[in-house]
Amino acid sequence: MKNAIVSSCLFGIPCRYDGKSVTDGNLIERIRRVCHPVPFCPEIYGGLATPRDPAERIDDKVVSDQGRDVTEEYMRGANECLRIAKMMDCRYALLKSRSPSCGKGTIYDGTFSGKLTEGDGVTAEVLMENGIHVFDSDHAEDFIKALSDEE
Repeated sequence: MKNAIVSSCLFGIPCRYDGKSVTDGNLIERIRRVCHPVPFCPEIYGGLATPRDPAERIDDKVVSDQGRDVTEEYMRGANECLRIAKMMDCRYALLKSRSPSCGKGTIYDGTFSGKLTEGDGVTAEVLMENGIHVFDSDHAEDFIKALSDEE
């Protein structure tokens, strides 16, 4: 069975910016049937606390709603995720949708208004640039299918 990176917050670890998780027990069990999940939170590994100020990606920067540039912490977490993925031979990742770190295809637009825009979070971007197949949590079924098809 393959190893795969899974956002820690999806796996029940309360590490989101608001100190919560977004776990779904049924989803976790289904993931465990197709892979060995490697829970990972780029923000925590980047040195940010839980809870923390919400942040959004604006071009190549990640900025908190208080105006603090947290790009360095987000990049540190993204690079650490890549290091762990390579070390654990993870070719797939299931990341939290719309996050400035983990979002794939759609992220918040940087205005802290709840509006979405096309784009990827920094971790999703780093992983994809290095050949890892990234799925966001809105497409968990596609992630499960892709891993099932590899068996």
